[in-house]
Amino acid sequence: MAVLLKDAIKPNLVQTLEGTPAIIHGGPFANIAQGTNSIIATRMGLSLSDYVVTEAGFASELGAEKFFNIKSQYGGLSASAVVIVATVRALKYHGGAKLSLIQTEDLKALEKGFANLDKHIENMKCYGFNPLVAINRFASDTEEEIKLVLEHCEGAGVVCSLNESWALGGRGAEDLARKVVDSAEQCSGCFKPLYDFSWSYEKKIETICRQMYGADHVEYTVQAKSQIEKIESLGLTNLAVCIAKTQKSLSDDQYKRGRPTGFTVKIREVELSSGAGFIVPIAGTIMRMPGLPVSPSAEKIDIDRNGVITGLF
Repeated sequence: MAVLLKDAIKPNLVQTLEGTPAIIHGGPFANIAQGTNSIIATRMGLSLSDYVVTEAGFASELGAEKFFNIKSQYGGLSASAVVIVATVRALKYHGGAKLSLIQTEDLKALEKGFANLDKHIENMKCYGFNPLVAINRFASDTEEEIKLVLEHCEGAGVVCSLNESWALGGRGAEDLARKVVDSAEQCSGCFKPLYDFSWSYEKKIETICRQMYGADHVEYTVQAKSQIEKIESLGLTNLAVCIAKTQKSLSDDQYKRGRPTGFTVKIREVELSSGAGFIVPIAGTIMRMPGLPVSPSAEKIDIDRNGVITGLF
């Protein structure tokens, strides 16, 4: 780990095809980690530019929840605007369309999928924000489908923008950019966290599962209960919670599409990431790490106090 971090602690400054600066530093997936870039990168960006955009991966109940409750809390950060990126294809999938047919116009499935979008909008309001919705347009999207999404957002009182940057570059996102700036200027002290670090772990987990996922109940295995008790006995009671679950559903079951209700989140085990400042309850059947050999190469790698690395070859 020390070898990996020796040079990785330095953020990478790169640029887009149109010359916009971007800082790459960290990229952990929100279904198993906190899902955003590092505090170092965000603070550096804020010191160099007027606006900094952070992608919080895997939707509102995973990426955004962890960005707000973990990264923002530990980093002393307060967002000014929230953008929910939606695609016609994803909404049709959550409306029951088969993956093989999501590029075919299906207004019925699209309309059914709005329940999923509405839940993500509701989630962001829990943090004090009126989010914008960016429709990330692709070539397979039809005019009727785009019109239906715009009308739905308008009817819900949500600001919406058609983002065509996939095909047109920056020019295709100008309307979205203006609306983001307007939203940011209207927000002052909007952000409020979902839970307090002083709460019990069970209360924090239940709050996330009920408010972000829409669960009715949370169940723990005997092992998970024992692990929470062990963490608390170590005096580590005021840490954040970083739930590992599928990104394919609001629930912990990847096959429950749309906006599932009446379900129970099952916590099968709980791990401690004390250095990062959070515990990791593992929900459902998600696999956090692929299988490793009996003797992984990492065991042969070392670094001395002068920074000299051995064992890579």
